[in-house]
Amino acid sequence: MGIAPRYMANRTSAQNLRTRVRYHYRGNAAGSTLRLTLGCLLGFELRRVGSGKRMTFGKTGESALSQWMANNAWVCWIEQKEPWVMESQLITQLDLPLNLDQNRHNAFHGRLKELRAQARERARELPISS
Repeated sequence: MGIAPRYMANRTSAQNLRTRVRYHYRGNAAGSTLRLTLGCLLGFELRRVGSGKRMTFGKTGESALSQWMANNAWVCWIEQKEPWVMESQLITQLDLPLNLDQNRHNAFHGRLKELRAQARERARELPISS
């Protein structure tokens, strides 16, 4: 589950739903928590790229993840004036195991955080990928 625009403590993001969804489907794990989560769950190897600060699944992994998402991940939406209010309500009421933000009560939360942390730790031990 995700929202656009995002409400943050000091501002509201300028992103709209189209730009967020496009990046989740075409971007990389460095900029999309959804891609990071799905890639880790699907067993793709996270690697440091560029200067070594960013982590992605590399060209091959990101491409495979994009294809997997095209075949298996769908988007639907509801228009809301203040979507962050509805997001908080839904996260507390529904079982949304892939959401980490505001979702510590979910039984999968700890395991997912651990899985992502392990992938980052492994990536830091590997050489930077070109």
